[in-house]
Amino acid sequence: MVGLGMIGGGVAVSLATSGLVPAVYDIRPTAADGLPGVPAPLGSPAEVAAASDVVMVAVVDAAQAREVIGGANGLLKGARPGLTLVLLATVELPVVRELAAACADAGVGFLDCGVTPGDRAAENGMVAILGGDQDVVDRALPVLDGWARKVVHCGPLGAGMATKIARNVVTYGGWRTVAEAVALVEAAGVEPARLTEVIDTADPGGTTLLQLLRLRTAGEGALPDALADKIEPLMAKDLDAARALAAELGVPVPLVDVARAHARQTLDRQPAERQSADRQAANRQAADRQPADRRTLDHQTADRQTLDQQAEPAGDARARGLRLMDQVYGPGFSSTLPDATEPYLDETVEHLFADIWSRDGLSVRDRRLLTLGVGASLGRADLIRVQARGALHNRELTPDQLREAVLHLAYYVGWCNATAAQQGIADAIADVSPTKDIR
Repeated sequence: MVGLGMIGGGVAVSLATSGLVPAVYDIRPTAADGLPGVPAPLGSPAEVAAASDVVMVAVVDAAQAREVIGGANGLLKGARPGLTLVLLATVELPVVRELAAACADAGVGFLDCGVTPGDRAAENGMVAILGGDQDVVDRALPVLDGWARKVVHCGPLGAGMATKIARNVVTYGGWRTVAEAVALVEAAGVEPARLTEVIDTADPGGTTLLQLLRLRTAGEGALPDALADKIEPLMAKDLDAARALAAELGVPVPLVDVARAHARQTLDRQPAERQSADRQAANRQAADRQPADRRTLDHQTADRQTLDQQAEPAGDARARGLRLMDQVYGPGFSSTLPDATEPYLDETVEHLFADIWSRDGLSVRDRRLLTLGVGASLGRADLIRVQARGALHNRELTPDQLREAVLHLAYYVGWCNATAAQQGIADAIADVSPTKDIR
């Protein structure tokens, strides 16, 4: 065992408890003090290699891993053919491949091995997440079983590290989600303990976190279409509600914004434009299979039929467009629109906002900045006012940032057009400031 920190020291204790008293090394001569059953460190990693068949390496980073494996007194200096090194440190995959190549040149086996949870290392309580050749895994398995609660061989070299990194994404991504949720409830005047109580009661086993992964597994790698069809509108509605609450309370929720922007991808749904293109291609193929006399319809009639086949139910597109309008211009904006059906207004709601503003790739804030630039280039104070008011409502931009934007745009759109932009910004600030603290 090389490295006797929390993980390495814990692994050494577990090995000793299992009857496999390890040879150990640490840069600190007293590192084994207080580790039950673990002997004093040897003088170098090379000495550990000479005394071992399998060596675990638990260091902090890539630089330390390179030093203890390939350094002047590193493990490879004392290695004999048949030795196996197991890297427990989380490093990038190119480093894994680099170290594995150095070991292969010396006739030494190499496994990348993520571990979790680190605080269970001394209790035979960690999962060993392995990447490497099966024969190398088989040679190391008796030692791995001496300290791991479970050994999971994920695949070839690098697979263990990739799986551990992905597991870390779930952990830290979950922490960020919790941080945004706590900020929301606190801003709404709710004690975070109440949120904890609700989650613990509703989901005591914490199964919701991995529910999507399990559903995908059950669906042979993808979420079943019927289930995604049910989840998507609920997911959109709930995330839109979260963003509206955040805007009202002035709480930044960037992870919620990303989750909403990529909701369809999360559920394994095609982006709207790809879905439409696929439907159009399918329609063309179906038309080609029709008898010739069925293909003599007037072109305009055929075009209208194709568009009708492509389109989702109008109510769904309109609801999505209205949600986006509220997100862009502020909560309640859609309620100010007339109920009467008008072609221009319908296209604005059901296409411009439902399909364009909702596309992946750019956030609402990104699209707003582009639209502000267009409004400035046209000298349209009214357009600037609407967009700036939405930015202030959503706290995407402060009044000072909007004023700075006018100065920046003036050098590109000209002073006369910038005067109109300045007026639109001033009007928007006046519209919002009486009802909301936007400083």
